[in-house]
Amino acid sequence: MAESNHMTGRRILLGVTGGIAAYKTAELVRQFKRAGAEVRVVMTPDAGRFVTPLTLGTLSENEVHVKIFLENKAGSWTKHVALGLWADLFLVAPLTAQTLSKLVDGACDSMLTAVALTARCPIMVCPAMDHDMYIHPAVRSNLNTLTERGVTVMEAEHGELASGLIGQGRLPAPEAIFEYASALLIRLAKQRGGPLAGKRVVVTAGPTRERIDPVRFISNHSTGTMGFELARAAARRGADVVLVAGPVSLETPEGVRRVDVESTDDMHRAVMSQHDVDIVIMSAAVTDFTPAQPSDSKLKKEGADGALELARTTDILADLGSGKKDGQTFVGFALETDNGLENARGKLERKNLDWIVLNNPKEDGAGFGTGTNRVTLLARDGRTVDLPLLPKAEVAEAILELAVLNKALEDLDPLA
Repeated sequence: MAESNHMTGRRILLGVTGGIAAYKTAELVRQFKRAGAEVRVVMTPDAGRFVTPLTLGTLSENEVHVKIFLENKAGSWTKHVALGLWADLFLVAPLTAQTLSKLVDGACDSMLTAVALTARCPIMVCPAMDHDMYIHPAVRSNLNTLTERGVTVMEAEHGELASGLIGQGRLPAPEAIFEYASALLIRLAKQRGGPLAGKRVVVTAGPTRERIDPVRFISNHSTGTMGFELARAAARRGADVVLVAGPVSLETPEGVRRVDVESTDDMHRAVMSQHDVDIVIMSAAVTDFTPAQPSDSKLKKEGADGALELARTTDILADLGSGKKDGQTFVGFALETDNGLENARGKLERKNLDWIVLNNPKEDGAGFGTGTNRVTLLARDGRTVDLPLLPKAEVAEAILELAVLNKALEDLDPLA
């Protein structure tokens, strides 16, 4: 497993169909988990005849999905979309002739086929069936069609089959499938190109909300625009970008994997769950205080004294900074109305950042709800770079070039 380190932190969605070779998927899940990947499983209903959801759920440590719609379960009708956005790779092994035909025709009768229609990640399939089926013109035509559509096909092996015959159609060993999938992810990362190719970047954006009661919350005016532009700029440079977004109404940038959160604790868990990250850009306007005792019932005016006891929220940047590793780059944001440079410099040092981006919401064209921003970048080595009032998209480009790629200010015309 020479390339197994590349699997650390990767998100593998394993699709299992109803063939005898499905029993091998238990060991395949173990291969990915052992290499540090996170694994989730979707199965066709017939796959459960050969390997149980309980087995794969136990090994993957995640729920196994079979049905498209789960009764009385919130969000079940969009689960196939969420899984397709979550994954770095959708691997279908084994792929039967029946499911192969459905993938070619665009059928949508199981969670597996629904995910295949919505997935934005690369798809890899491992067909397995009896030899005569495997070489049938219809099957070969279907596999060629998938290849033409950009799906990676790992051909079946020659060997003893369940029918007792000898021929091509055997599912490769789990170790071989693992190596093939790992090599595919490495190759795709290199093909993306750009100065950040192969780098894993986490960007936070938007506000967080702290619940007072079922209808009220504490938050701020952040729209998330700055963070979304930063994620877009990083993806354009070839990075593998995870965007952790608070409650905002923005479209996900192309090539970016998005994780939606609400509270500061939610954002903290989402950020800390990312492994082997090279660059972290914390542009979210995290709520600093949360109700000490949120109410499960709507608070009434009658009998209330209007006092709300608050507690400090989790300091995400401080937690990140305390565990910072060599080679990582951390960029924070400081929104200050008074003593900006002094406060930003203090935050930079306390939280072990490499750069911090300072802006003042009281300045015209800066802060929340605008399409522009005026910022000052402060580096750990003492450098200070003032940017003029610019569209947020251009501010994002400058931050990536200066703070991440270490270019000089005079090299930013035109911005990359």
